Amino acid sequence: MATLAANVIDDERPAVDERFAMTFAIAMALTVVAGFSFQLAMGRSTFGSPLRVHVHAIAFMGWVALFLAQTWLATRGPLALHRKLGWIAVTWIALMIGAALTVIVMMARNGTVPFFFRPQVFLIGDPLTLIGFAGLTAAAVTMRKRTDWHARLHICGMAALMGPAFGRLLPMPLLAPWSLEIAVAAGAVFPIAGMIRDRRRIGQAHPAWKYGLAVIAAVVVLTDVIGYSPLGGAIYRGVTANSPGATVDPLAFAAPPVSGPVTGR
Repeated sequence: MATLAANVIDDERPAVDERFAMTFAIAMALTVVAGFSFQLAMGRSTFGSPLRVHVHAIAFMGWVALFLAQTWLATRGPLALHRKLGWIAVTWIALMIGAALTVIVMMARNGTVPFFFRPQVFLIGDPLTLIGFAGLTAAAVTMRKRTDWHARLHICGMAALMGPAFGRLLPMPLLAPWSLEIAVAAGAVFPIAGMIRDRRRIGQAHPAWKYGLAVIAAVVVLTDVIGYSPLGGAIYRGVTANSPGATVDPLAFAAPPVSGPVTGR
């Protein structure tokens, strides 16, 4: 049986074949584009949103573009450019986290968390998703010289970030009270597909996929453990103090808006 070590190639390109890597990158990018395009088409998103929403969109769609470009460079393009662009991508993560936290906090403070999420659980779960993504991506960078780990951990990091995209494609109101957890867990489809591919190709699943799945599972579990705890309540009260969000029940679902939800406000 072929070993995982034997799957690393001499020129330091990721130990995944070109078709596999690009298929994953394109599938994930298309999922993101489809989710947010559907949101716009349904009138749940608007270009008239506040500046912070546009910064958030640029930051995260920029990451999708970087992910696609880096996958292509790693498998077919100049590796030197891949490495240089990689350090730009690392700094880009700081922009993503700052932009996302700004939008999350303002939605909680404005009392505009989507009605199919409990506000307190949303306030806890979304930052935990960012932590999971950043942790897996940092691990991928740390393991950049072990290309079999590097490529797979980057895919897992992207998978951990897919909750908002799936949340715009799935019938979220019908999934309550577990809509947030289901949206986050849906990203696991990509590491699972990677495990299946590895088993068929090299006889066993690379352990990187298991770490990715463990992180996604940890985000789901911690979202509920903290989100329904006194600690979660204290965080929510601290964030929403002296704001409209402080007047809503943090563990209750809001009534569906008459005119339809508009996200990111």
